[in-house]
Amino acid sequence: MPQRHSTGRGAVQIRDAAAGDAPGLQSIWMDFTAGYRPVQKTASIEQIERAIRRLETEPAERLLVATLNDGPVGVAHLRRAPMSPIQDEDAVHVGYLHVLSQYRRRGVGKQLLDAAADWADEKDSRHVVASIAATARDANRFLARLGFGQVAVVRACSVATLRSKLEPAVAKSASTNLVAARRLKRRARTMLEGASGTGGT
Repeated sequence: MPQRHSTGRGAVQIRDAAAGDAPGLQSIWMDFTAGYRPVQKTASIEQIERAIRRLETEPAERLLVATLNDGPVGVAHLRRAPMSPIQDEDAVHVGYLHVLSQYRRRGVGKQLLDAAADWADEKDSRHVVASIAATARDANRFLARLGFGQVAVVRACSVATLRSKLEPAVAKSASTNLVAARRLKRRARTMLEGASGTGGT
């Protein structure tokens, strides 16, 4: 189990999330998804509490909160995982990095990433990978200024949406295969009939 610690920097404190942070994290999530289309479903307090308790037992994950006056104003999810499926070198992956709108430009995001770098050093991970929405221009500029380069675009959809988009293509592919099979069958039958006719002369 990873060491859980708090690091105070000025008025803002960076620490691991606790179940009591659930209401504040819900507010951060609502702020985080405010511009999303379609609108994202808000997790209940009970769901957030369960998620925090689960993360407390995960040695390869952490949910960090930045607090000001004991209230969460920022969050970052940290996860240790390989750089890619074919590499054995671990990196610290940072996701859902967000600071409440009214608390930005105070260094909160930098402090969350500093804590991520501390954890990477602690675990001998040489890289930090951050995932940010492509539409979050300010966040992308912020990461670029800190030396992060773009290596991928992450997209998401529901399974139902994916199925609805795949079905026409799958049906077309199946139909094409059926037509091709029928052609081969007709060609084979024609060849057999031709061979039979030749043998009878």
